[in-house]
Amino acid sequence: MTRAFAGLVLDRPLVMAIVNVTPDSFSDGGERLDPARAIDDGLRFVAEGADIIDVGGESTRPGSAAVSPEEECRRILPVVEGLARLGAVVSLDTRRALVAQAGLAAGARIVNDVSALRDDAAMLPLVARSKAAVVLMHRRGRPEERYAGPAYDDVVEDVRRFLLDRAAVCEAAGIDRQSVALDPGLGFGKKVEEELALIAGTGRLAQAGYPVLIGCSRKSFIGRLTGVDKPADRDPASAFLAVEAVRRGASIVRVHNVVATRQALAVFEAMR
Repeated sequence: MTRAFAGLVLDRPLVMAIVNVTPDSFSDGGERLDPARAIDDGLRFVAEGADIIDVGGESTRPGSAAVSPEEECRRILPVVEGLARLGAVVSLDTRRALVAQAGLAAGARIVNDVSALRDDAAMLPLVARSKAAVVLMHRRGRPEERYAGPAYDDVVEDVRRFLLDRAAVCEAAGIDRQSVALDPGLGFGKKVEEELALIAGTGRLAQAGYPVLIGCSRKSFIGRLTGVDKPADRDPASAFLAVEAVRRGASIVRVHNVVATRQALAVFEAMR
């Protein structure tokens, strides 16, 4: 049987492009506060080879402050509606049920929740009722706590166990197994060596049969490894890590630079 996620066939790696409509995201904050600009960028990403456009209205960088659900809706809904109306597959980067409900009504097909549906008790039944696809991400701590928390015994196994437990909760609530993807949450409460271990251990997570999403694009751990301070200058390493994640079993990569990622993946596929 052909594997699929959110109606997209997983016969090749999927590229999820990031469209943040926030003033304070770590890489592109403030660039897309105008909905028309955000929609144009999303359509450009589709033309460049993105399969999914991930729209977010609240920064989750370490130390970021929460925004109200109403403000989050104000930021994202015109963008979600505009992109979905023009045929894009839209993902909502949100942890709030009110925002997810409004965004799904506006045409989004995926809920991408950094809290794995834990921050808002209404999220789990909403996703189950809506039949939307969902990305469950591992996160240690909260953004306002800078993702602080207890040390890992074995970061790959600890993250794997958490995500499989959350997937089981989703299935028990009526969410179809083929609608669930898992994200180990690079950059959310991990040290550099733990980030690398999670990428290297992608295959262990993928063995459970769920699509694995890896989002390491422009993350600060790349800056620490390379000495590159400006996030936008980390695209070469980001493209390399996207390929490495796919090589080890990832089905979806979440990126800022679609062109660089698609080129890198095309060469990888040709070599394979």
